[in-house]
Amino acid sequence: MKRYKSLSLKSVKTYSLSERKSKVSVNSFAGVPERGDLFSVFLEKLPDFFAVRDFRSVVAAIVQARKDRRPVILGMGAHPIKLGLSPVIIDLMKKGIITAIAANGACVIHDFEIAMAGHTSEDVAQELCAGTFGMSKDTGRGVNLAINKGVKKGYGIGRSAGEYISKEKYEFSEKSIFSQAYELGIPITVHVAMGTDIIHMHPEADGAALGKGSMNDFRLLASVIADLDGGVYINLGSAVILPEVFLKALNIARNLGNKVENLTTVNMDFIQHYRPSENVLKRPTMKCGQNFALTGHHEIMFPLLAAAVIEEMP
Repeated sequence: MKRYKSLSLKSVKTYSLSERKSKVSVNSFAGVPERGDLFSVFLEKLPDFFAVRDFRSVVAAIVQARKDRRPVILGMGAHPIKLGLSPVIIDLMKKGIITAIAANGACVIHDFEIAMAGHTSEDVAQELCAGTFGMSKDTGRGVNLAINKGVKKGYGIGRSAGEYISKEKYEFSEKSIFSQAYELGIPITVHVAMGTDIIHMHPEADGAALGKGSMNDFRLLASVIADLDGGVYINLGSAVILPEVFLKALNIARNLGNKVENLTTVNMDFIQHYRPSENVLKRPTMKCGQNFALTGHHEIMFPLLAAAVIEEMP
């Protein structure tokens, strides 16, 4: 066998550190926070790397979209409501920053319970053992009645719920995203899968109304997305339903000849899942546009994003 000797390093080629390109510089380091710093100062002191750059890009995209009078659509699962973010979302609607909302079926339920009772989110495991999970008569009857009445008028589920909550004038209606969207005239749509929501277990549930209402809302969302060129779509905490709905609504908008190419898509979740990554981020912006994944807990990340956008708005 061939015998090998250790290489000598005496002749290796070197260069001056000052001549080399580096990815990290002290110019990009974080500033030291000081007591009493303004929020704008906090933002300026963030280190200029990776997630911070993405965060700043998302803020800039939202601000630019609204300057250009382009839509900013929030697609959301129910967890933002359960984590107490309704006031933040409502404030962004009132400030004209969020211009449309797409929600899953659970959003209506938690929003309705907050409006009516000021509390929501039961102990599923405990109630399931007794067969009483999701069996609140107030919720089952109220939400289904709202949907059934609204769909008869030709509404989608979103407007049906919003109008019902608003007119009932519940104690906490001002905390209802649906009620406030209805009163502000902001499109709010609901997209359901049959059997996924607790209201489907109640005798008042009408499958025809649920299906018709959800289809009405799909077509309304497709209309909003048809106008999304230059705008922003944010997926907040929906891993399956809304990424699928968004992709189909975008496709039908393009199929009908609408130019929806230069858009920014954002996925916000504490775990990046397959469907949001593909159907919200990569596929819609493959030809043109940009996409960002902001990973973190909703209760921290979304208020941070909201505050940063408000700080930058003219």
